[in-house]
Amino acid sequence: MKIAFVGKGGSGKTTLSSLFVRHLVAAGAPVVAIDADINQHLGAALGLDEAEAAGLPAMGEHLPLIKEYLRGSNPRIASVEQMIKTTPPGEGSRLLRVREDNPVYDACARTVELDGGAVRLMVTGPFTDADLGVACYHSKTGAVELCLNHLVDSRDEYVVVDMTAGSDSFASGMFTRFDLTFLVAEPTRKGVSVYRQYKEYARDFGVTLKVVGNKVQGPDDLDYLREQVGDDLLVTVGQSDWVRAMEKGRPPRFGLLEDANRHALSTLHTAADAAYALRDWRRYTRQMVHFHLKNARSWGNERTGADLAAQVDPGFVLGEGVVAPA
Repeated sequence: MKIAFVGKGGSGKTTLSSLFVRHLVAAGAPVVAIDADINQHLGAALGLDEAEAAGLPAMGEHLPLIKEYLRGSNPRIASVEQMIKTTPPGEGSRLLRVREDNPVYDACARTVELDGGAVRLMVTGPFTDADLGVACYHSKTGAVELCLNHLVDSRDEYVVVDMTAGSDSFASGMFTRFDLTFLVAEPTRKGVSVYRQYKEYARDFGVTLKVVGNKVQGPDDLDYLREQVGDDLLVTVGQSDWVRAMEKGRPPRFGLLEDANRHALSTLHTAADAAYALRDWRRYTRQMVHFHLKNARSWGNERTGADLAAQVDPGFVLGEGVVAPA
């Protein structure tokens, strides 16, 4: 299952995505966690110290390797130079699976131990001095989008992505790559403004959206969120001494998380699993192609000097039964 956490800056989405990852790992599930936020805090939230988090390999720095591996023997892709972030898979493409070992994971993923379990962690990488003034942040997340386009995951295995803050997620088609999107909202006007933007943008793409109310301190806060987001409100989370200790770098055992917050994470888990029944691989592939053709027309064809519409394999549908070449 592909799960996204979104929300305005400071809403707590990174904290909640890290808690959800810990919950899944504690339940014995295989998990790939991806930090696609420019602030790159997910590693620290999963317990890495500052040096360890800074030393994580950036996916963007391995983009040529990622392209070469995913391209495989796809005859519609003449060269890796003609692959862009939205290039869809086709006959001959290599695909990624959650439980396997492959060169992409070898280069870009690191194993983080969590209370007896482990998660594969991947990060887009932070902006560098060389990027300032000349690069868009979404040039960094292109590697994430390309990997999600080639990822085949199934029931009871999870990819959890901590997305960039606010409505910036809509600058690419990556927001359609998920089975379920959890929008973390505080009980304030600013807190729900991103929800309204996300709801509006996502309406035409069948994006399944659930709101997680964070920093809820009493009935007034709960009533406000219910009034603003209605039935999209899935669960709320309050203050946590466990999280406070984690943010100081001294997290207790995960089993000591407060009962109310453990229940909230179980509710997220149940919602994620329920989304499996809504999977439509044909729609997923169709949306992938839609954004690829849009990017090809707007900048891709000019940048690569090729007609990138020719990369679309009209007979190919991504799905759990697809067998890719070794």
